[in-house]
Amino acid sequence: MVRRTKEEAQETRSDILAAAELCFYRKGISRTSLSEIATAAGVTRGAIYWHFQDKSELVGALLERVHMPLQPLSEASRDPHEPDPLGRLRELLIKMFQRAGSDPEVRRVGEIMFHKCEYTEDLGNMRQWMQDFRREYDHNIELSLRNAVTRGQLPDDLDLPVASRCVHAFITGMLDQCLLVPEGLDLYAKAETLADSILDMLRLSPALRMT
Repeated sequence: MVRRTKEEAQETRSDILAAAELCFYRKGISRTSLSEIATAAGVTRGAIYWHFQDKSELVGALLERVHMPLQPLSEASRDPHEPDPLGRLRELLIKMFQRAGSDPEVRRVGEIMFHKCEYTEDLGNMRQWMQDFRREYDHNIELSLRNAVTRGQLPDDLDLPVASRCVHAFITGMLDQCLLVPEGLDLYAKAETLADSILDMLRLSPALRMT
């Protein structure tokens, strides 16, 4: 009975996330109420609050769900015992661009985060949450690059803080542009080209060396 209850709770949580994703995608985060999400999910508002404290937690859970398949590669690129961290980073970048170019769920969540997220008062700590998320993203990229430097795969005088933010900006800028103007570039087809462009920048740009 307890196991069944846990399974039901997990199913309810998944239903809420699926409903939130579609509601946020159609109307934006600030214009979507928790009541609308509850109705779309076929649950009560109380059920939403049992699983999520507020909209920020819902958005965080959506991001976590789309990033979960990438987690093993992300962790491998940061693992100091990984013999080929740059190779794992390249795989991660390729898979990231391919999924953004072909997976409808990933594209919907990307649209929500880039184009349908307003930092209004009714979203409470959403801005702070996003700042923390991006800081962690920067930190994780920097750890991956540091591993690659240690393994001799990148220049030992690479300016890691600047380089990690350039990589982050390249990724977010490319995703933002291709979501807004999808006919401009086939992300799936060009995933390897984009990943290799990032690595070429890291290996070859004199501007990214410490002075």
